[in-house]
Amino acid sequence: MYPNLYLALKDLFGISLPFLRFVNSFGFFVALSFIAAAITLTKELMRKEREGLLSYREETVWIGKPASPTELSLNFLLGFVLGFKLVGLVTADSALTANVQDYLLSMQGSLPAGIIGGLLFAGLKFYERNKQKLDKPEERRVRIWPHDRVGDLTIYAFVFGFAGAKIFNSLETWNDFVRDPVGSLFSFSGLTFYGGLICAALAIWYYARKNGIGFWHLNDAAAPGLMLAYSVGRIGCQVAGDGDWGILNSAYITSPAGKPMGVTLSQWALTLRQNSQLYLPQFGSLEKVPHLTAKAPSFLPDWLFAYSYPHNVIGEGVRIADCNGQYCSQLPIPVFPTPLYETLTCLALFFILWSLRKKLKVPGTLFGIYLVLNGVERFLVEHIRVNSTYNIFGFHPTQAELISAGLIIAGALIYFRLKRGAPPTTGSGTADTRVE
Repeated sequence: MYPNLYLALKDLFGISLPFLRFVNSFGFFVALSFIAAAITLTKELMRKEREGLLSYREETVWIGKPASPTELSLNFLLGFVLGFKLVGLVTADSALTANVQDYLLSMQGSLPAGIIGGLLFAGLKFYERNKQKLDKPEERRVRIWPHDRVGDLTIYAFVFGFAGAKIFNSLETWNDFVRDPVGSLFSFSGLTFYGGLICAALAIWYYARKNGIGFWHLNDAAAPGLMLAYSVGRIGCQVAGDGDWGILNSAYITSPAGKPMGVTLSQWALTLRQNSQLYLPQFGSLEKVPHLTAKAPSFLPDWLFAYSYPHNVIGEGVRIADCNGQYCSQLPIPVFPTPLYETLTCLALFFILWSLRKKLKVPGTLFGIYLVLNGVERFLVEHIRVNSTYNIFGFHPTQAELISAGLIIAGALIYFRLKRGAPPTTGSGTADTRVE
């Protein structure tokens, strides 16, 4: 496992770049997932604009005005935060920055660098506006196409998606939240995808309605990118070892070298008892530890079915012999690497959605299919994932199972309702700018 990019480059290529220890692997892949989604969304919006399915909106803007005090203040604040924190990472005591996440959420940093950064950003904004300044500022009507708003849509998705993912994760891990509500909400770990999806969807619906973008066309344009973003984001879970893995595979235990070793059920039970201090707090009883016995076929590597997540970012498991440093834990009993399964599955589903995007003519039907595929994929993988369950009339579903079942139903209803209620869109040049 590589909790940060420094460890990844050093181990894979022998390159030592100390500053990369501040770049969290999970965060890096989350950033890549947003970029992937933004690129595919832009391409699809531009295609729909060329086909006359989406139109522009004219807005009035002021040309030639100097930078306002609000703009200068916001740019100073942004430059101050960047200088205060980033320069502080390099100049502060290494003990202080050993845990980068705690450092970023602390009040520690470089005050001189913050002031210099703030003045630099404010000065650049002042210079940029001053070059465009006119003796008499004027109003102009400009055309803004939906693809011009992808930057705003990405920011909305990031802010509200992150907030929703944290809130839903707190509901899913309620006991941890009650023990430390501030730490739970403001830590960088512990994100629930469906919480982010729901909150981001509501925010984007509001944005689309406000700016006159055809809502169903926007959803269709976003659907392939959402699936691709989920696939890329799960790479971060796998690489960092953030705890979002599957249940134990009772066909294996972990060797001292971190490799999965095939064992009998009696050997597995003995290993389980020897590590009861790890599993009892999580499950309350060794008899309740979820597991599945599945031996890898001879033509596939064992780690594809049983992975111990050595050097995982959350420090889960037992200490690795002769390991020094912050990330020295591995699981004594391997688990199913479900993030890897989801990466591969969702990548295949992305290509399916991408191939369907031009064939489905009724706006919203591609998005309905996305919801069904997403829900089915997550519902199935939940059967081999470790998650908190609810007791509902004798059933014990996880939060993700409840939401994924809801997405399957919602996606099917959207698809069939829109398919029956609307004629196919021919792309004849008439722009559909309704917000439905």
